[in-house]
Amino acid sequence: MQALRASILHCLADPGEESNQSAYEYFADGLLVVDEGHIVDAGDATQLLSELPSDTAVIDYAGKLIVPGFIDCHVHFPQLDIIGSYGARLLDWLNRYAFPAEEKFADPDYAHEVAGVFIDELLTNGTTTALVFGTVHPHSADAVFEAADAKGMRLIAGKVLMDSNCPEALRDDAETGYADSKALIERWHGKGRLGYAITPRFALTSSPEQLAAAGRLASEYPDVWIHTHLAENMEEVDEIARLFPDSRSYLDVYEQHGLLRTRAVFAHCLHMDDDDRASMSVHGGAAAFCPTSNLFLGSGLFDLPAFRDAGIRCGLGTDVGGGTSLSLLKTASEAYKVLHLQEHALPATRALYLATLGAAEALYLEDKIGNFASGKEADFVVLDFEGSSLTARRTAAAETIEEKLFALITLADDRNIAATYVNGVNVR
Repeated sequence: MQALRASILHCLADPGEESNQSAYEYFADGLLVVDEGHIVDAGDATQLLSELPSDTAVIDYAGKLIVPGFIDCHVHFPQLDIIGSYGARLLDWLNRYAFPAEEKFADPDYAHEVAGVFIDELLTNGTTTALVFGTVHPHSADAVFEAADAKGMRLIAGKVLMDSNCPEALRDDAETGYADSKALIERWHGKGRLGYAITPRFALTSSPEQLAAAGRLASEYPDVWIHTHLAENMEEVDEIARLFPDSRSYLDVYEQHGLLRTRAVFAHCLHMDDDDRASMSVHGGAAAFCPTSNLFLGSGLFDLPAFRDAGIRCGLGTDVGGGTSLSLLKTASEAYKVLHLQEHALPATRALYLATLGAAEALYLEDKIGNFASGKEADFVVLDFEGSSLTARRTAAAETIEEKLFALITLADDRNIAATYVNGVNVR
C-alpha cells in the first residue's frame, strides 16, 4: 500500500456546459491511497492519513494536482513521424503522407522501434490508455501490444483491414484480413490489460466482402472492440454514397455489415444527421472527438452537444498523425476552440471528463478506469502547475481549481506532467 498527497480532482459524471459541481470531486489537500495496482480511496488528506496503517509510504506531491490517467480514444501509432505534414485535406493527405509512412511497417524491426517510441511518448504526455490503429501488417499490432504490455498499460489496438482504393503494398483481402485478425485476437485479447479492436480503416478502403467478414468476426467475438473512421470529410462522405448507393448514410454502411454495436468507436463523426445519431445511440456506438486533426485537415467541427443530447458516449482522440499532438491537454484546448466557434462552452471540468471518465465510457471501460472510485485500476497523472515559468505565473493568479485547470489545459505541454502512474507504478 502507498499513499500520494497532493490536490486531487476527478469526475463522477459529465459536468456539462455549466460545470455542474456535483459531477466532480476536488480535494485541495487530498490523499490517493493505492494498493496492489488499485484505488483504495481518494479524499481529504487529514482524515485519510489518520486511518492508514502506520507503515504506509506517503509520497508528497505538495503543490501539484493528481488527476486520472488520460485516455486517447483514437490514434495511429504508425503515423508518429508524419505529424505536421503540410498542406492537404484528408484523402490527399492519406495518399501523400499516411500510406507511404505505413508502407515502411513491412519491416518488423521498424514497427517495433516506432511502437516503443510511441508508447514512451504517450506516457510522457500522461496518457495511460489508448485505442490505437496499426497498419495492415499483423506484426504492427504485435509490436504495439508488446510495447504496451512491457509497461503494464491498458491498450486496445488492431491491424488495419484494407483491400481496395489503397496502394497494393498495403492491401489484404477479405479472408486474409479475417484470418489475421482472428489470430491476433486469440493471441492478444484479454492478455494482461490488452484488448483487440477489429479495425477496418474506413468504408472507402474496404470492399463489401471485407466489411461483411469484419462483421462476422465481430459477431464471433462480441467482447472485442470495433475501431474505424466515420464522416470525417465531405469528399469522403460523397464517395461513400457513390460506392454504397443502397445505404441511407455512411453510418448505415457499417450498420448493414454488423459493425455498429457496443464497443464500436467511430472517429470524427463530423457530417452526420439526427437519424444517424439516434441509430448510433440505440446501438451503443461511441464517438471519438478529434479536434486537432479536424482543424489541421480542414475537415469540420464536431457537434459535441448534439451527440451528448442523443445519449452517445464521447471521448477525446489525438488522431496523430493528422492530429498535431499526443497531449490530451493540448487536444482539450483545441476542443474548447472548436466548441467556442459553435457558440458552445467547454469548461475545464468537462474537458477533463472527456479525457478521462468520458473516454472510459466511450471504450466501455468505466468500470475499470476513468476516475478514483474505490477498486478501479490505479492509472493517474501528477500535473505540475510550475512545469514552465508561464504556467507557474498564470496558475498562481488563478482563484479557483477550475480556473487553474483551464489555464493549464490552455498552456501546458509535457513539462507539466510531473509523473505518470500505471497500475500504481511510476512509469515516467
